[in-house]
Amino acid sequence: MARNVLLLLVFSVCFMSLQAQIPNKVWNESKKIEKQIKRTSFPKKTYSILDFGAKEGAGNVNHEAINLAILTCNQNGGGMVLVPKGEFYTGPVTLKSNVRLHLEEGAELKFSSDKRLYTPVVLTRWEGVDCYNLRPLIYAYGETNIAITGKGTIDGQATNENWWSMCGSPRYGWKEGMVAQRNGGRAKLLQYAETFTPIDQRQMTFEDGLRPQLINFYRCNTILIEDVTLKNSPFWVIHPLFCESVIVRGVSVYSHGPNSDGCDPESSKNVLIENCVFDTGDDCIAIKSGRNADGRKWSVPSENIIVRNCEMKDGHGGVVIGSEISGGYRNLFVENCKMDSPNLDRVIRIKTSNCRGGVIENVFVRNIEVGECREAVLKINLLYESNEICDRSFPPVVRNVHLENVSSQKSRYGVLISGLTESINVSNISVYNSRFENVARGNQIKGADNVRLTDLYINGKLVE
Repeated sequence: MARNVLLLLVFSVCFMSLQAQIPNKVWNESKKIEKQIKRTSFPKKTYSILDFGAKEGAGNVNHEAINLAILTCNQNGGGMVLVPKGEFYTGPVTLKSNVRLHLEEGAELKFSSDKRLYTPVVLTRWEGVDCYNLRPLIYAYGETNIAITGKGTIDGQATNENWWSMCGSPRYGWKEGMVAQRNGGRAKLLQYAETFTPIDQRQMTFEDGLRPQLINFYRCNTILIEDVTLKNSPFWVIHPLFCESVIVRGVSVYSHGPNSDGCDPESSKNVLIENCVFDTGDDCIAIKSGRNADGRKWSVPSENIIVRNCEMKDGHGGVVIGSEISGGYRNLFVENCKMDSPNLDRVIRIKTSNCRGGVIENVFVRNIEVGECREAVLKINLLYESNEICDRSFPPVVRNVHLENVSSQKSRYGVLISGLTESINVSNISVYNSRFENVARGNQIKGADNVRLTDLYINGKLVE
């Protein structure tokens, strides 16, 4: 607690004293945060899944062999579970403490689309709401010192023909009569939260159409996901939930389905995401902390997240906070990233509403190269999902957001801020030493206070 208060004081004092740029002492705080992240360490024992009965080829479903290898490794003190070169088809995998699941270069884990394999349901969150839902493809609960590594590929095998159609959109293959969240499952879950239904009564079934995550680690700590390629997730790709000390490094994410967020740390602390590639059907990185009543009930913010040296291609946003952010967020550092795609909507995005509440603060961004994005370089939206049925008595607060040395070659807007109409809840926003070219509509700022645009050039002209 004392450490968090100190950080807030440092950030607040430094930000309020800004004439133009953020002092180095604020960026030095990210180095201190990085030192707090615990590193994984494993014994040098190796357990090949072949020794537990795994076989290559589409006619084999290997999750029992893989899970037995993981359990044996765990019970013998830990080590590496090896997936060798080859195609291995599987159902759900459960990771255990002190186990590193390692995919050799040329190894592929291909997950079955047989929905029966992903029951019984497990405790998770779905779009920020607590529930029991279909088992994520790779899941861990309450484990310590876990990793997924190697140059291999994890393929969720989601397509319009199986998982993606369950979003309920004809674009993704849904047709009348098919199972989908639009048939009432999503609305039922959201209503459970609004009416404070006990979590153990929120038992979602396959017929509810709520697709599972590719990787969901729940209440785990000391986590490494490194070098692997992740493809075709049914839903969110990497979802650390109530986790601490998380490193995602050198990972390539390619998933263009609905809600295919690349990495969603939720109510998680001390997270490093670096040297990754994101090419997604939704936000590349989206920071969460619970939706509405559930997020406020636990009141666990996400905090202390570092994003650096990443490449973002397609996606609704490059680095995003929200919208399920009711527990709040603080202390984001983004630097040295490249973003470029006509299908990338925004670069830095904060989305929330008066359904959510919470305080979002201390967002620092520097040295970002943008080829093009569709809508805005910086978008802050406090009017997100304005038609949502919810208790709207929780106005959110967004403050202390700073961008420095950001270049963009094409966008509709530079800075786009949509605050609340009844009060000013967006404050202390600055963009410094940046150039945005080929901006169709300039800046649009509503419902914000103390917005400073210093040495910002749009279409070659200094913004006054």
